[in-house]
Amino acid sequence: MLINQNYGKGGSVLEESTLNLFQKIEVQHPSDVIIQQIQELISKGELKPGTKLPSERELSQQLHIGRGYVRQALKKLEFFGIVQTSPKQGTVIASIGVKALEGLISNLLYLKKSDVNSLFETRAILEINSAELAAQRATDEELKVLRDKHEEFMNKIKEGYRGLEEDHVFHLRIAECSQNSVLGSLIGLITPDIIQMNIEAGDDITFSRDETMQEHQAILDSIVRRDAKEAKNAMAAHMERAKSRRFRK
Repeated sequence: MLINQNYGKGGSVLEESTLNLFQKIEVQHPSDVIIQQIQELISKGELKPGTKLPSERELSQQLHIGRGYVRQALKKLEFFGIVQTSPKQGTVIASIGVKALEGLISNLLYLKKSDVNSLFETRAILEINSAELAAQRATDEELKVLRDKHEEFMNKIKEGYRGLEEDHVFHLRIAECSQNSVLGSLIGLITPDIIQMNIEAGDDITFSRDETMQEHQAILDSIVRRDAKEAKNAMAAHMERAKSRRFRK
């Protein structure tokens, strides 16, 4: 490869920057590696439709990783219909064609690599509808729990922490209040990606935390008042501002 060169004073070589030749290294999440191994074993015919997988404990020991990562991988595979779990049979590969299984897993792995904009768009669609339904369907007990989770988030912020976990628990509780299990599962599915994205982005802007706290309060107030339209609008505003903060320079 030829690199353009210029010679400065004293004969020193000034090379054109080659930084753009390097690509970002993507560090794979352990659950993704498990899913990839299962995909390869299916492709090789070593795992066939109907084959029973080892238990979480056995896989954890064999792979030398925590059971939490194994559980996360299996839950994603189950959600997409790639494996099926029952108390009697355990976890087995779904009884559908190998090509279909490979395609489903490829789509699942691609989902992990989706761009940030796509992730924000998908999250907004789910969260806005979740808030609207929560205002219509939440029980009094669920509203009490939602208030408690908001309080936990505010306390973390006031103590000077980012409160990422508390932030997303609040959103997951809203999804539960929607009384729509599929909607809740979809939000739960992308939550790890959202958290990881926020960790990687960092957060050096203190006032963004205060903004988030105020936005959460507006969402909570509208849900408690059972004002579905306002809950929808408050969540839409929160999603839009969260996206703006993510790309704020």
